Amino acid sequence: MTKDHSLHDETHLKVLRLLESTPNINQRKLAESLGVSLGKTNFCLNALLDKGLVKMENFRTSTRKLNYAYLLTPSGIAEKAALTKRFLKRKTEEYDALKAEIELLKQEAADH
Repeated sequence: MTKDHSLHDETHLKVLRLLESTPNINQRKLAESLGVSLGKTNFCLNALLDKGLVKMENFRTSTRKLNYAYLLTPSGIAEKAALTKRFLKRKTEEYDALKAEIELLKQEAADH
């Protein structure tokens, strides 16, 4: 898996997790939570909507404003689980490699 693909997966996982826990979050708050631009957030949401992983429902919170709830579809829930599994596998591999490197550095430091 390429680094760009991993970042893409990680961003989608973060978005799916946030939408699952806070379905009525607006795009600006979502962008702030993700630490990315509003444009990138909009692009990501549209990609998830196009893939059928998220659906958008609107509801009125007042007579003047229209808000949306972003709901994970059954496919979105399955994709979130798959992304979580891949993310956990990758992070575990990174952890193991880092742990091995730390042990090597400790040994080198002890030898000097």
